[in-house]
Amino acid sequence: MVETATDGAVAHATKDSNKATDASARKKALLLGRMLGLASEDDYRASNASIAERATFRAQKLACQYQENLETIYKIAISHTPSDVTGVDLDPDWAHQFFQLAEQIHNRKMQELWGRILANEITSPGNFSLRTLSTLKQLTHKEAQILEKALGMSVLINTESRFKLIIGFRHAGGFGQLFKKATSRNIGLSQFGLPYSNILTLVDAGLLHRSELETGLLSSKTPIHFAIGDSKLKLTPKSGQLFFSYYRFTPIGDELAQLVHFNTDKSYIKAMKALFSHDFKVE
Repeated sequence: MVETATDGAVAHATKDSNKATDASARKKALLLGRMLGLASEDDYRASNASIAERATFRAQKLACQYQENLETIYKIAISHTPSDVTGVDLDPDWAHQFFQLAEQIHNRKMQELWGRILANEITSPGNFSLRTLSTLKQLTHKEAQILEKALGMSVLINTESRFKLIIGFRHAGGFGQLFKKATSRNIGLSQFGLPYSNILTLVDAGLLHRSELETGLLSSKTPIHFAIGDSKLKLTPKSGQLFFSYYRFTPIGDELAQLVHFNTDKSYIKAMKALFSHDFKVE
């Protein structure tokens, strides 16, 4: 989905030099010389330039790249800004931080995301904090893909607006079931592309809380409505001794969830239905 700033710069340099994508590691490393002002380009010859001239040349190239990044993000924001909605003035501190961070976003898909954030703030301010922007800038390609995958496996419960990544459910036993031990049934997230190592990656990125959480006891008389993408599930507990187990996204994860496009795995929904059918009526 996204890549780091360094990866984007390398890709940009590779495109400019018309090198084959299968170039050797040494050739790839030599291309970095353009970023540092140490390679030939047009009339500039690094070997004939002083270190101050090389530094000036690099700063000019970097400034041009940053300006191009900002203009691209701005154009994307314009394309996502409606003309029939009243706009607002951006908070000056937020706008300053936004542009300082956004200028260093080189990847085209990430620029699309930043453009939508800017458009969103102009029409409905306050949805994206400065802390979220700072986290987003540091997000790697891998982390963004994992977040996209996790959101595609997360649910909105009843009227809640915050996603939960359901792990499974637990039967607490209880009175009337003296011979039934407390048991847990878990969804095998790894078989759908989300192993525990990916959970830890999201935790380390500040997008998911580390601890597993549980709901309160679920009422056997009250249906629970799950929304998973475009799919809807209605679960009615068969007893009053059931809990859901889940991971909760951090406030930053919740903010990014508003703009990250994700797809729901139909086989995952099928597996979820099969799991819950043991102790829930599933409709």
